[in-house]
Amino acid sequence: MTYAADRLWEETAYVAYYLHWPLDSILDLEHPMRERVIDEIGRIHTRLGG
Repeated sequence: MTYAADRLWEETAYVAYYLHWPLDSILDLEHPMRERVIDEIGRIHTRLGG
């Protein structure tokens, strides 16, 4: 399955913004793991009132 470049950049920027991870570390994540990290960031953000 190919992944849309725009969506990949969106996910990468989201993780980088919240976790301050370098680009290479984020891109090394398999898609399911990256989705899981994004979901967890969202839950934390919601709990903290963001």
